[in-house]
Amino acid sequence: MQAGPRGRHAPSPTGRLHLGNARTALLTWLDLRSRGGRVVLRIEDNDFTRSRAELEQRIYRDLAWLGLDWDEGPDVGGALGPYRQSERGELYAAALARLDSYACTCSRAQLRALPTMGATGEVVYPGTCRGRAAAPGQAAAIRWRVPPGEVAFVDRVLGPVRQRVAEEVGDFVLRRADGVWAYQLAVVVDDGAMQIDEVLRGADLLDSTPRQILLQRALGLPTPTYAHVPLILGPSGAKLSKRDGAPDLSALREAGVAPERVIAVLAGSLGLVGPELRAVAARELVAGFALGALRERPLTLETLTLLR
Repeated sequence: MQAGPRGRHAPSPTGRLHLGNARTALLTWLDLRSRGGRVVLRIEDNDFTRSRAELEQRIYRDLAWLGLDWDEGPDVGGALGPYRQSERGELYAAALARLDSYACTCSRAQLRALPTMGATGEVVYPGTCRGRAAAPGQAAAIRWRVPPGEVAFVDRVLGPVRQRVAEEVGDFVLRRADGVWAYQLAVVVDDGAMQIDEVLRGADLLDSTPRQILLQRALGLPTPTYAHVPLILGPSGAKLSKRDGAPDLSALREAGVAPERVIAVLAGSLGLVGPELRAVAARELVAGFALGALRERPLTLETLTLLR
């Protein structure tokens, strides 16, 4: 395999790609291409209740329309596949068998009643089901007995991050009661097997990273470097969504908007190009790209105005 870092873009085919997905994909691509790295496209279709094959095909078309390519993926193959999570269940089961876990039959109502803690604002699971067995045939999630201690790492964008997972999150789910493998376990197994050594993703996933590092340690897997990049925010200051009137990539493509215009807007929102630049190809941004040049705070993007 070629030298240089290995990174991945890992969209889920549960909806159309929006501008936030596109910006993260662009940054991942620029970061890897600027350093001679290898881009892996992984389709995270583990949630079989929501994933759709036609949406996977849209992902390929939309990313290619933006001028982004990849070296490995479901459509182009590669030595470390399969590249769809739906085809990797045996690997997740093997990893689960190596972890100290237990069945959890707590209802959603019981979980909603638990207190939250820390910056994550998540429910802290207190280990209610640690010492009891599920009844035969009873639907149960599988939780990991999280070891104590602090996880610390240095994010390439945000700097030092620390979290005590056992205290701030508690025992977390590895497999849902409906049989769907949890994101935390699947992504750790996949990144290890695909030799991903650099992960770039949205800042909304920052709180997942300490959990994943703990799982990597427990499974004897290397820990990649992490970079969590700012989100695109809507007018309310929350993460941009369809409710804000933001068009998805397919809608822009089908409306005849030039992909170079979209790239200019996304790059401009992070200070990679000036606001006066109305069109630029992704390949034109590779030379001289530096992750440290990104703006430090998430920015609001007035998408409907800028993309007319």
